[in-house]
Amino acid sequence: MSEPRPLLAAAWMGGAIVAFSSMAVGGRAVAGELDSFELMMYRSYIGLVAILIIGIAWGKFGEVRFDKLALHGLRNMGHFIGQNLWFTALPLLTLAQLFALEFTSPIWVVIFAVLFAGEKITKPRIIAVILGFIGALIVARPGFGGDTLGLTLAAASAIGFAVSIVSTKVLTRTETIFGILFWLTAMQAVFGTITAGWDGDIVWPSLAIWPWVIMVGFAGLIAHTCLTNALAVAPATIVTPMDFVRLPAIALVGMLFYNEAIDIWVFVGALIIFSGNYLNIWSQTKRT
Repeated sequence: MSEPRPLLAAAWMGGAIVAFSSMAVGGRAVAGELDSFELMMYRSYIGLVAILIIGIAWGKFGEVRFDKLALHGLRNMGHFIGQNLWFTALPLLTLAQLFALEFTSPIWVVIFAVLFAGEKITKPRIIAVILGFIGALIVARPGFGGDTLGLTLAAASAIGFAVSIVSTKVLTRTETIFGILFWLTAMQAVFGTITAGWDGDIVWPSLAIWPWVIMVGFAGLIAHTCLTNALAVAPATIVTPMDFVRLPAIALVGMLFYNEAIDIWVFVGALIIFSGNYLNIWSQTKRT
């Protein structure tokens, strides 16, 4: 990487935070009318149309490769499952709880890297995993922290996102961002159509919620594009603390728009999870 550009990274992360927050607001707005499979189907088709327009306008289709379809399938299935669980948990929890539990994804990445990629178990990684699960327990506080089903779904969604993260890391060695996003939207459009239509009843969104559906569709693409660009101009040790700003930002959204109380224990748990994540990133960067 060339000289880090933290201000540019901060600008990209600002866009990512707005996009992630918009996706949560939009997801809540449509939850009463669409199930998570239907929302994912519409979101994927909206994203696919956007990707096709970009590909035609900038001649990007030469970047789409077919030799890694199995890995793309694993990545997108992990993301599809994780995102469905995330959308299902969305109306059951406070926004701060949902986002805090999502921060456990890097902990699962560490576990998967050790179990399946043969990476070494180091002291910082052990500490990161322990801190991650302690933080998750503080956020959830079984019996006291909120809806049990919602907490379980949110925690499980982090595992799906971790599968997606690990697969993406491998894909970026040979694939471009456009190629990854093309297969993301194309495959998940198929997954969404199959799961939404399994019962033979796909709900067509009412006119009132179409703006929210479109917002969710674009927010996901924009969020991951911004995050990827932030990591392209600054190392993870700089970008990760910026990503943590998502938690107070979404807590503020929850307080202003949904009258959600700000729970100090959610912040304590999230800070412990973040500390474990950051320790792991810092130790890897130091070794490099």
